[in-house]
Amino acid sequence: MNFPTPLIPARLIRRYKRFLADCTLDDGREVTAHCANPGSMMGLAEPGSKIWLEPNDDPKKKLKFGWRLVDHENGHFTGVDTSVPNRALRATLETREIPELAAYETVRAEVKYGEKSRIDFLLTQPGLPDAYVEVKSVTLSRQPGLAEFPDSVTARGTKHLNELASMVKQGHRAIMLYLVQRTDCDRFALAADIDPAYAAAFDAAHKNGVERLIYATQISPNGITVDTSRTLQPE
Repeated sequence: MNFPTPLIPARLIRRYKRFLADCTLDDGREVTAHCANPGSMMGLAEPGSKIWLEPNDDPKKKLKFGWRLVDHENGHFTGVDTSVPNRALRATLETREIPELAAYETVRAEVKYGEKSRIDFLLTQPGLPDAYVEVKSVTLSRQPGLAEFPDSVTARGTKHLNELASMVKQGHRAIMLYLVQRTDCDRFALAADIDPAYAAAFDAAHKNGVERLIYATQISPNGITVDTSRTLQPE
């Protein structure tokens, strides 16, 4: 998935109110960008960090910039926009590039299920059980090479795991797909110290048949794509 508008570099001044970030552009201008990330963004919102913004001229948008990437200035990037994984993954599912899900031809997004929830993707194919795919964006890394989820307590994430387990009981497939929006990690773990309820819910769901997939991404200021050749090993 290429960014529709070329990104521009900036330096982070501060992130606040979860969805706002003050930044300094290379020409010295200070702007406020939309931060499409409800999590804590632990380790990714340090003042002075190099970041990449996507400008827009949409008159319906109050903010004219969106924060898309953190540039670690060592050749690695982290994608901070939590809406990106679903957009990138949809294209990959439709071209049937995820080996574990390649048998499914029909891909539908945001389908109602469970208790007032929507599944990220519902995959269907005649002769196969329906596949319910929930996607989580992974951006936390507290140890070199180790990606972790979640970066804050997520009651919503726990609810989704319970609903996925319910789909398995009804005879469907249910997949928890973690998409790691970092290029500097090759391992994955649940951050049980941050949200023990989520970790416990995952263990229970996994024992009851919920599948786990962990895929890496390729990230640059040009775009973010699912790296279907690289899965991360869970710890």
